[in-house]
Amino acid sequence: NAIMFLVEVAAGLVAGSLSLQADALDFLGDAGNYALTLFVLSMTLKVRATAALVKGATMAVLGVFVLVQGVLHAVTGAVPHAEIMGATALLALVANAAVAGMLYRYRDGDSNARSVWLCSRNDVLANLAVLLAASGVFALESRWPDLAVAAFIASLALTGGWQVVREALRERASCDRSNM
Repeated sequence: NAIMFLVEVAAGLVAGSLSLQADALDFLGDAGNYALTLFVLSMTLKVRATAALVKGATMAVLGVFVLVQGVLHAVTGAVPHAEIMGATALLALVANAAVAGMLYRYRDGDSNARSVWLCSRNDVLANLAVLLAASGVFALESRWPDLAVAAFIASLALTGGWQVVREALRERASCDRSNM
């Protein structure tokens, strides 16, 4: 994920694609998410839920950042390079599909494990969407498909972040009730 962050951020800047840049930020968030997940894996449920709370909030902040960038790109952006977008999204899709496949069995775990699965699932969806955006940019010679997909990626981050925060808060409350 850290390597793909570097690849996608560079490609996003060269291509002028907000959807690639949004996906790159998601890769960066995932690298931190995975590291934090591994760090707290053997700790108490309350600690894992607190880590998930941080991860969920981070996902939401990234979503808001991308939405703000989308507004700026809508006003000042140019048509991105569809070929770079498509090739990079395909590479990212292969990487994310492999990770999602490995993490599929954790999709129903605690909030900490579920946050990792949600990130991976969202990554695959985002990569497919960037491929569609690249096709739309190519066919229409317009920046709007790129901006629409950036908004979609932001919505994935916001809804995923909300799901993780809600579940983490529920787990923390459960731990607090059991300690009474």
